[in-house]
Amino acid sequence: MEIPETFLSIDHYMKSFITPLIEETHADLLSNITTVSRAPALEVLDVRESKYFKPPKSLYYDILVNRAMEGKKFERKYKPMNGDLIALSDVLPRRIDDLNRPKISYLIGIINDIKDEDSYRIHIQSSKPISFQKQDMNAKGEKRDKLFVVYLSNLTTNLRIWAALNPNMENANLNIINTVLKSNPITDEVDCSLCSSSESKTNVLSNSSAIIQSFGLDGAQQEAVLSCIATKECVHRNMVKLIWGPPGTGKTKTVASLLYVLLKMKCRTLTCAPTNIAVLGVTKRLMQHVRDGLEFDTYGLGDIILFGNAKRMNIDDHEDLFDVFLNTRVRILACCLSPIHGWRSAIESMIYFLKAPMKQYREYLREEERNSTKQLRKKVVIKNLQKNKKKASKDKRCFKRKNNFTSNGEVNKANFVEASEEEAIVWTFEEFVIKRFKWIQNHLTYCLTSLYTHLPTSFLPLEVAKEMIRLLKMLQTLETLFGSVVTCKDFKEVLLGILASNKARRFAYLYAIKKGCLKVLEFLNESISLPKLIYDYQIRRFCLKGACLIFCTAFSSSKLHRRGMEPLKMVVIDEAAQLKECESTIPLQLPGLRHAILIGDEKQLPAMVQSKICEKAEFGRSLFERLVLLGHKKHLLNVQYRMHPKISLFPNNEFYEKKIMDGPNVTAAIYEKRFLKGDIFGSYSFINVSSGKEVLDEEHST
Repeated sequence: MEIPETFLSIDHYMKSFITPLIEETHADLLSNITTVSRAPALEVLDVRESKYFKPPKSLYYDILVNRAMEGKKFERKYKPMNGDLIALSDVLPRRIDDLNRPKISYLIGIINDIKDEDSYRIHIQSSKPISFQKQDMNAKGEKRDKLFVVYLSNLTTNLRIWAALNPNMENANLNIINTVLKSNPITDEVDCSLCSSSESKTNVLSNSSAIIQSFGLDGAQQEAVLSCIATKECVHRNMVKLIWGPPGTGKTKTVASLLYVLLKMKCRTLTCAPTNIAVLGVTKRLMQHVRDGLEFDTYGLGDIILFGNAKRMNIDDHEDLFDVFLNTRVRILACCLSPIHGWRSAIESMIYFLKAPMKQYREYLREEERNSTKQLRKKVVIKNLQKNKKKASKDKRCFKRKNNFTSNGEVNKANFVEASEEEAIVWTFEEFVIKRFKWIQNHLTYCLTSLYTHLPTSFLPLEVAKEMIRLLKMLQTLETLFGSVVTCKDFKEVLLGILASNKARRFAYLYAIKKGCLKVLEFLNESISLPKLIYDYQIRRFCLKGACLIFCTAFSSSKLHRRGMEPLKMVVIDEAAQLKECESTIPLQLPGLRHAILIGDEKQLPAMVQSKICEKAEFGRSLFERLVLLGHKKHLLNVQYRMHPKISLFPNNEFYEKKIMDGPNVTAAIYEKRFLKGDIFGSYSFINVSSGKEVLDEEHST
């Protein structure tokens, strides 16, 4: 059962992981069942067959759960998630035997299609038909069936690994998989002779070297980045590069620098890692470089996407990533692309306003008049209906008279005067212009800023983005000018441009700005051409298709395996030594992928494995570690900037063959710190945490 270091074929490679994957899933489930007394749970209120219910196999149900059990007094609160494996039991289990009683045994189900984690309804597929009698609200004292949903495990990651290990061989991209099957690493150490002498490659490396000069990389870090760029330029074969980064040697800094260069080259790249924390870390470091290099406000951020579960990422705590987080982007673009209230409506509203403010003011007055009449009639009718409520039995003629209506249906003057006292004040022309302009300006600013921030640059040329930014500045100037002349007695004539020539000179700048705004507005109205996107999933695909850099966890990259998705050129896997090799098969099969960069350190802890059988079978071994065992070349980052030399001495001697040097920052006298007083304590100390306690959060993590 042990997973070998070399493989005979792709089929042999894929099948080597299947049995250990099943065993690991079994071990995880067994571990959770043994602690079922503390398992999160919810009470079931109703069970209905889904529209997809087709026995005997497709046993799909819609279940209504009681969220009240999530109160503070209930210690086993549970928030169902897609992929949760659950037990359906008529008792809330206090021990394992409660699940498997002689008369009534538990059922197994899996949760799918949860769009709202706070919903009261969940959709499941059950192993067997569910028998449940809902309580009749009219039947007092009648006992109803009891049913509980009990969390056992989440299978999402393992299901995605399973799908990656069983690909459609006809359509799958197995170029990288074929490369990592090679047992002879020598071929990967030699640069491609067809590419190394090309003039274009020389220019690319020269330009890349100029870009990374400002990042403060040391020699080894620069060499690693340039080596990866050289790999990207090779079009004759598929390559896998290893960057070996011991603790504190600047792995994240190096990766962020590499990604910034790839962004400048418009190289479509996926960056993934085993955990959300690692993904957030490298994304944040890249964003520091990107924001420092932005020339035209936030234009260009649309080429970067971070996606994943917002709650697991705690994305609300990372405000600096809001502009690139996919869920936020979809929500903003949905507003801006709305056919009724979107960007085009905002542009056309501003054009109409600047061209015909008087016409709009007249329309406003007519609308106010209609609204006032409606409100007035409503007030009068309500007032008199209340007054004459007790006299409803009189004839219609008397009723009409007492409700103060004439035979023509007009309101009597007495009530008109009384009700009109509460009427809203109608704006003057000057007030209307200022308020209306400000409203349209705010709407237009939001739409245009959102478009040039969140649209990929492939869909929004730089020329158009520049005009957007110029327009917003001109509108701010126009707002200031309106405010400066609003008190002028000739404001209306000033705005309409009908003053005598000697007076008009005073307002020539206002006319020029207004004319310039109209010109840019009409240019944008004609130049911006976007696909018709109505639904969130359409906007999501549009954003992913146009992005240059995509960030997510390795198992989340399975969402990029979709038809119509723009092919990726490279994948960068950070913390690759902590990623099981079978899990790395998910991103390595993405459509169009040609090269892979693995960054990690096989000397650190590998991925966690629960099953002792799987541990012996090397199920937790990473692709990074296996390639190193085969003698694959790895580029070492050889300067550490984190540990005091007294601390780095042990790992350097024990694990890294004394190849790691100490950076100038850690050798400085100011870097030495003592946290505890006494001669026996130095730069490090050991602290006893024997009273510590391990607890689980709502996501069932420690």
